[in-house]
Amino acid sequence: MELYVVKSGDTVHQIARRYSTPADGIISANQLENPDVLPVGQALIIPSGEIRRTVGRGDTLYSIARRYGVSLRRLIAANPQIADPNRIYPGQPVAVPTDGRQTREIAVNGYVTDAADSALNAALPYLTFLSPFSYRSDQFGNLTPTFNLDTALSAGHRTANLLTLTNLLEAGGFSSQIAHAVLTDQAVQDRFLENVEALLGQGGWYGVNVDFEYIHQFDRDSYNQFLRRLTERMHRLGYIVVTALAPKLSGGQQGLLYAAHDYAFHGQTVDYAVLMTYEWGYTYGPAMAVAPLDKVRQVLDYAVQVIPAERILMGVPNYGYDWTLPFAQGTAARSLSNAEAAALAGRVKAAIQYDQTAQSPFFRYYDGDGAQHEVWFEDARSLRAKYGLVDEYGLAGVSFWNLNRLYRANFMVLESMFTVEKVL
Repeated sequence: MELYVVKSGDTVHQIARRYSTPADGIISANQLENPDVLPVGQALIIPSGEIRRTVGRGDTLYSIARRYGVSLRRLIAANPQIADPNRIYPGQPVAVPTDGRQTREIAVNGYVTDAADSALNAALPYLTFLSPFSYRSDQFGNLTPTFNLDTALSAGHRTANLLTLTNLLEAGGFSSQIAHAVLTDQAVQDRFLENVEALLGQGGWYGVNVDFEYIHQFDRDSYNQFLRRLTERMHRLGYIVVTALAPKLSGGQQGLLYAAHDYAFHGQTVDYAVLMTYEWGYTYGPAMAVAPLDKVRQVLDYAVQVIPAERILMGVPNYGYDWTLPFAQGTAARSLSNAEAAALAGRVKAAIQYDQTAQSPFFRYYDGDGAQHEVWFEDARSLRAKYGLVDEYGLAGVSFWNLNRLYRANFMVLESMFTVEKVL
């Protein structure tokens, strides 16, 4: 796999000839909405290091992978044009990667709310854990799913499901009051844990993922004791425990989002801690990178001091935002996928720029009403920079928020740098 940044006058077919690779491979790998319109500055994945073969009668991707001595995940990654890896047919062309380089194995978690089958199926080969989001607790410890189990629960590729537990309100938003009830009322907590155990007993779960947010500072110790009790109970039953943590810069950081998240305690207690290293650029804030690399690095600098690096999953966003300028308090940015962002740049004829400090792409444009917009998103360059931190800090791996929208380039970059751990 190689990266190429589009220059003025480039076409897909010119780039394909330059790299001696099929144009349709570039189009598919980069989900090009209109291959005839490439925005200047777009980072393209160039599939390379492969041989081409034709599927024969009785072939499967698994049998082809075994024949050529490559992993099934690498074979799937090299063929993004195959929508369903379980269905190939005689005469279909398949690219077989020839690069035998050994890569480090990492754990990969992915949150999903209600992904379409195609997006979820494409993601599963690259996940250790899938965290359907979520089962929300009420103030009495009752648990209710907020997702469609039929489409959001892993059904293959040896991906382990995590039961995600939240203090979300039915109308949306995290509730400090629900968290307080579960953390401090013994009867409510008992009911909560009994309901968790009952759900796990139905089968199909590898562990739990606790995402309690906006906890009052005075409930910090109660949250710690709750996690100790939960973890001891889960470990006795053979399950793992994962927690999600706000992106803190110090142990004493104040604020409703941060104060009750005790990094050191989580690091000593649970199996993995997901650091939510995204949302610096967010829906109701001013335009900026969603996960600027310099800001992510600051969080990691603190985190590895108090949490064992081998227990940290660094958060990676799988989306971008489109803000209307000038920013006005109370206005909302529009969320869009990374592939949609690049396609939008092509439609509005905007040149994509790359911020070297944030290590993130962005562009500006004017809409039909004359309003200026600014768009920040992720591309192959920014993702490669983020994954570099995994090795630099010796982290366990990464966690995606969220996988509802397919971005093939993400998985291709991930696969080029790491091997995904499978625990099943």
